[in-house]
Amino acid sequence: MQGYENKKALICEIEKTAELFINEFVNVEEADKDKLIDGVDRTPAQMIAYQLGWIDLVMGWDRAEAEGKTVVTPCEGYKWNNLGALYQSFYDKFSSYSLTELQDLFKDKVRSFVCWLDGFTEEELFIAGSRKWASSTPSNWPVLKWVHINTVAPFKSFRSKIRKWKKLNAK
Repeated sequence: MQGYENKKALICEIEKTAELFINEFVNVEEADKDKLIDGVDRTPAQMIAYQLGWIDLVMGWDRAEAEGKTVVTPCEGYKWNNLGALYQSFYDKFSSYSLTELQDLFKDKVRSFVCWLDGFTEEELFIAGSRKWASSTPSNWPVLKWVHINTVAPFKSFRSKIRKWKKLNAK
């Protein structure tokens, strides 16, 4: 995992990679938002829905814990060994949105996520055990790692996916 000097560095990386990712969709036609292409495992709309789903989940875990609720990870009714069904729930949830709406929603969610993240202390982000939900798996990750693997990492990998999708779609 990429290292971060502090919370500010993490936030800057989230904002940078989110912008690079979502800007790849500027030239994707609305009519192609649900087009699956051989060699790429998701449609453009699914790529954005995936990001939206995980952002919602991570913030939801923290909100539920703050409200005194028992947090179920990854999500009520889903197991870590069956994430395909969870991803499908993300796709279904956002399937009625236009590509422009998905892009706008993504930008709004990233802003909300950054505001949420800014409310953490450095210790809460970097020290394992600061949140029960972050310690819910045997790996006992700090919040920082959960944030990274659900924002920066997929923003980068899905940017490569949409670029490949656009290249193959142009043929």
